[in-house]
Amino acid sequence: MPTPFHRRTPPQWLIVGLGNPGRSYAFTRHNAGFLCLDVLAESCGAKVEHLKFHALFGQAELAGQRCLLLKPNTMMNNSGEAVAEAARFYQIPPERVLVLFDDVSLPPGKLRIRRSGSAGGHNGIKSIIAHLGSADFPRIKLGVGAKPHPEYDLADWVLSAMPQPELRQLREACQSACEAAPLILQGEIEEAMGRFN
Repeated sequence: MPTPFHRRTPPQWLIVGLGNPGRSYAFTRHNAGFLCLDVLAESCGAKVEHLKFHALFGQAELAGQRCLLLKPNTMMNNSGEAVAEAARFYQIPPERVLVLFDDVSLPPGKLRIRRSGSAGGHNGIKSIIAHLGSADFPRIKLGVGAKPHPEYDLADWVLSAMPQPELRQLREACQSACEAAPLILQGEIEEAMGRFN
């Protein structure tokens, strides 16, 4: 089990899971980031249950790095408010903000790691870019599957509940993300991309 660190010691990294707060959204596609952060917190022996920065947060040590684990308590489209507030408070630069979120272009069970990039149509990422003033933050995209047909409304799709088989696949991707995250924190993002993309 990772060594706990004193809560007054400032975190070196901010790890953010994206989703919508509230029980009704718990197992929807858009909440893949929340689910992944919960899996990561459990693997670190941490609890994400304190309220600050318009978010739920916990602290953990991962790969020798002190981390703040964050779940914005805003709706998805305003995720950047919480992320920027926490990053400013602890003076964490964008390149040390790791974001976990859903991606409809990947099938369930797959993930894709990126060093930086555009929002790609994801409103949570768009909000973070706007509030941080930078797109240069690493991210882990979690596959939640594409719309069943082109006419299907995207908002309806990402806010729909995932069936159990797909949830199991998503949890497998979350386990892989937990293995990839320490590599990213250690500056070995190329290795992480090679192993998990």
